[in-house]
Amino acid sequence: MAIDSEAELLKRDQQIAELLERNQELEQEIKHLKDLLLKKGAAKGSKKPQFKLNYSLDANRPRSKRGKQATGRYPQGQKISQVSLNQSLYPPEVDPQACVAHRQQFAWRIIEGQAQYVCYTLFTQADGKDLPPVPGVRNSRSEYGIEIILTVAFLHYWIGLSLDHVCEVLKFFTKLELSKSQANALLNQLSADWSEEYDTIATLLTRQLVIYIDETGWKVGGRSCYTWAFSSLMHVLFRCGVGRGKAEAQAILGEKFNGIGVTDDYAAYLSLFKEHQLCWAHLLRKAIKLMLEHPEEPQYGEFLDELCDIYQQAVRFQKDQRLSVGRIERSQQLKAKVVALCTRAGEKIDTQIMSIHEATFVRLQNELVNGLAALFVFVVHPAVEPTNNRSERNVRREAEVRKGGRTSKSEPGAKRRSILMTVLATLNTRFPKFTLEQLLSEVQGWIKQGCSIFQLELSEWEKANPPPVS
Repeated sequence: MAIDSEAELLKRDQQIAELLERNQELEQEIKHLKDLLLKKGAAKGSKKPQFKLNYSLDANRPRSKRGKQATGRYPQGQKISQVSLNQSLYPPEVDPQACVAHRQQFAWRIIEGQAQYVCYTLFTQADGKDLPPVPGVRNSRSEYGIEIILTVAFLHYWIGLSLDHVCEVLKFFTKLELSKSQANALLNQLSADWSEEYDTIATLLTRQLVIYIDETGWKVGGRSCYTWAFSSLMHVLFRCGVGRGKAEAQAILGEKFNGIGVTDDYAAYLSLFKEHQLCWAHLLRKAIKLMLEHPEEPQYGEFLDELCDIYQQAVRFQKDQRLSVGRIERSQQLKAKVVALCTRAGEKIDTQIMSIHEATFVRLQNELVNGLAALFVFVVHPAVEPTNNRSERNVRREAEVRKGGRTSKSEPGAKRRSILMTVLATLNTRFPKFTLEQLLSEVQGWIKQGCSIFQLELSEWEKANPPPVS
């Protein structure tokens, strides 16, 4: 037994020695690999990874009371140290000598082109509770003037700058230090403020006699969708991040619009309006494309010339103020000319026999003849435009934004864009020049009156058009 134990111990000692030796070899190999990685990393100029989020224990501990409070707002003492301008505000028609200081409000303002941190001291009567409003500031908790919020909205949505670039532009020109998150919060506030105006504009659109509609591709995150633009002479409404079905138009116009709609020949618009005017620009572009791509086919050039002649004659009839009567007869004459021109309308399209461009030529003639009733509505109703350029111009900016990859990242973002672009574009129809001064004057009037120009328009329309008594 003793011999066996000694043999077992010797065997174990040998195994331990082998393991120690192997361990030393592995440690030397690891050291060699580390040295190699460091050399390779230094040669490629690589840097240590930097993480945007801090998951350390210290980062998740409760904040101290020094510096920013838990709400993210600076304590009043720290605000006072940044103040560059002091203003005292008193209630209207009250003797300032009879007033006492009630509280202070701090806000960033753009004054003479430069950012100023203003301390407003609000005074009221000793026994009074009504405080004077701070002009140009949304409410008692706002820390940025309305001119800053409108500038951010204009640069981001109307001009198409990213929020990072918006902040850089403000810093460069006004010295205002605005973070991307703050700019985003300001746009959220403005969107909430203008949501009622959006609904009011949508209601006003349904009261118009003529409406122009177009749509373009859009994206929400990675999802492909569409942006719609509904336009009248004085209103523009955007719906971003929705589908392309007929229901999207009906969500604004109702089951059937009791007026005239001007659109392209997209099938969703069929039977959506009381009267329908097809866009002549779309029809002429198709004929022009055929002629330019196939100059060897003289019939395409001849067709384009005759179609343009019909269109120009229709425009002359539209503008002829002497035609107080007889417009329907003129439109019938023009329809007869279109039918006579489209000699291949109704011809069966066989792509095995026909070339692609010939099939396109037959389709264009079919489109003209099948849409005959929607070709010359603008002759009968001179206020109607013969093309859909009004809405096409409105979606052009959205198409450019999409091509630049600056579409919406989320559903709330698409809704916010819809609201802000709608109000800005509709105000643009009312200003001789779309300037910050004009925009600021209008919106400050809303704050003062508690009612926007759109709500006043809707109220006046409802007074002039009371519902029928049942």
